[in-house]
Parts: sequence; structure tokens; C-alpha cells
Amino acid sequence: MISKTIILKNFRKKEISKKNKKNLSFLFKNKSEVINSLSIKYKDKYNIRNIKKIAGNLEIRIIGMGGSILGAEAISSFFGKKGKKKFHFINNLSSNYQFKRKKYCNLVISKSGNTLETIANFNVLNNKGDKNIFITQNKKSYLLNLAQNLKSEIIHHNNFIGGRYSVLSEVGMLPAELMGFKPNKFRQLNNIIKNKYFLNSLLNNVESILSLSKQKKNNSILLNYNPSLINFLEWYKQLTAESLGKKNKGIVPIISNVPKDNHSVMQLYIDGIKNNFYSFFFLNEQNSKKVYFKRFSERFMNFKDKTLTNIIYNQKIATEKVFEMKKIPFRSFNILKRDEKTLGELFIFFILETILLGRALKVNPFDQPSVELIKTQTKKFLSVNPSK
Repeated sequence: MISKTIILKNFRKKEISKKNKKNLSFLFKNKSEVINSLSIKYKDKYNIRNIKKIAGNLEIRIIGMGGSILGAEAISSFFGKKGKKKFHFINNLSSNYQFKRKKYCNLVISKSGNTLETIANFNVLNNKGDKNIFITQNKKSYLLNLAQNLKSEIIHHNNFIGGRYSVLSEVGMLPAELMGFKPNKFRQLNNIIKNKYFLNSLLNNVESILSLSKQKKNNSILLNYNPSLINFLEWYKQLTAESLGKKNKGIVPIISNVPKDNHSVMQLYIDGIKNNFYSFFFLNEQNSKKVYFKRFSERFMNFKDKTLTNIIYNQKIATEKVFEMKKIPFRSFNILKRDEKTLGELFIFFILETILLGRALKVNPFDQPSVELIKTQTKKFLSVNPSK
């Protein structure tokens, strides 16, 4: 177990290099704002009482792209419908938005303040009676200027934390508080530093992934056994791909929903091309429905008193057994509890893993130069072809 609520079955153990030990020590000793945001010492730049007063009883629309919204979505789906407020996540461009209420509280998030999709969505959706809260850098931008003109609440995005690393900063924790959760319960770094098993498991993962990458196994297949984890894995997908995909290097994260995908791509995973490694993700459900054996023939009598979670879990361990037999590289995360501490530990594990992989691969895990190229080209085309 890497903690009391997360059981990790790791890749085959690798010897942990002195270099990666030094890299981890460097992160903790020379704390960046990203690392600080994982700790209870981090100070949020908002007054939650004031935010709750502005939001009132309105439903909340979070408008953002990528790291500005994925963390909040991950938190929301992990906990399900817990909390009194209803949230809507506007994370793409669409002509089919349908909202029935006259008034909403719009939480608009963009570090740069110039994210085209976020600006477009806000201008399409915002109504005269809406309440608006903006999270953006204290730097001249479209959204900062707009927020000032609207006399809206402005929370300054930490200049030193990029979007995909911002889940435990204001970007993810303000929505979390509106959902009814406590930020400091997510921020588990202070406890993790004392947990040698957690840190050794983390370093072993890094060593294993680096070794697999050298073997040209660069596709990271994320086997998801619970729909509540889909947005967490979407967050992880962006974190991995955008941080490490540089200089002809990187890990390709692919989400695969199982057991559904047992009946489509699992044959490929087991007997097809061998450029993949796998991560199993299972979240225990306490109130899963039972399957009543009376409805089946004798062939299915072994389903007696089994819940859907029992069936899914046994499918997972059966698949792991087949992977072991076939010598397919995998690791497995069994998540035993839905609480802030558990989800915070998962966020921190993968943030640290990604940064360490970036340092080992000699790429900057904090920039995204080619994405910026697309933004520049899009603006050029829109100026030339404004009506198309």
C-alpha cells in the first residue's frame, strides 16, 4: 500500500538510481510554487466566504480549457453528486449548449487570460443577470480587462503554476470548496514526505517507465474500471502528454474503459503489438447492486450474492493474471475510499512522477511550445478568414 486507502501493485521492481533519488530530494529542498501548492502551507488567494456569497444559490458553470478545468472535473466525478450545488463544465467549443435557467454563476478560468475557447464560450453563455468570478493572472489580458469592466470578482492565478499542475492551487481548490470539500485535506505532501513506501513506490514507477521507454514501449494504456475515475484519467492524460511530449520523446496516454473494452481492444492488448505498458485503476464501490442468481441457469450459480463491483474486481484480477502469464508490463491502483486525502495523494503521486520523468528525459515538463504555435496560427487564420 502506498497509503491506507491506495493499494499499488507495482511494475517489476527496478533498482532506484542515485540520480532519481537526487531529483526527488531536489524537488523537496528547492520548493517551486508547484510543489508548494501540494502542501498545507500553501495560501489560497481567495476569500471563500466572499465567493460563496457571490455564488449564492445559483448553479455554477465552470468555463475553461485543459488544466484550468480538468482538475475540478476530476474532483466532481470522483465524489459523484455529493454537495448541494450543481456544476456544469464547459470544456470545449460547441454550438449546442442548452441551459434552462435564467441566471448562473460563471467561474471563468484561464491563466493567460487570452485562451480563445474560454473567451468564446463566456461571450456566448454569459447573460445579463449572471454572477461572474474570474481566475486569471494579474497581467494585462482580454479576460482581466473584461472582468474589470464587468466589475466582477477577480482571483489572481499563481504566475508560477501552469494549468495542468494547478489542481491543488486556487484553480482546483476554489471549485472544491464550493462543492463542500476542504483544500488542506487534499494537500498531503507534508505526510507523503514522511512515507518511505510511497516515495519508494514513486521512484520505482519512474525507473520502470524510463526502462520501458528505452524498450520503445511508449504507449501508456490506462485501464479504467470505474466511470467515476474517467475525468481523473483525463487530467492525468493531459499532465503526461503535455509535460513529456517534446524533443521526439514522451509517453502516449490512452484511456481504455473496461470491462467494456474486454470485448473490443483487449485481444490487441494481449496478443498484438508490444509497444504498450498498462495501468489498472479500480475504485471500490460500497453500495454496489447485487446480481440475483435465480435469474440465471446453473452455469451462473457462482454469481450467487455477487455484486457488480465483485464481478468487475474479479475481472480486473483475472486480467492482471493473464498479463502476468503473458509477461505484459503493468501496475495496478486499487482505490479503497472516496475522500479528499485519497484523491490528493493520487494527484500528488502523478504530479511528482511526471516532473521526475521530465527531468530524467531531459525535457522541460512545465512548457508546451507546440501548443502555443497552434494558438498563434489560429489567430492568423481568424484574422484572414473572419467569416469562415
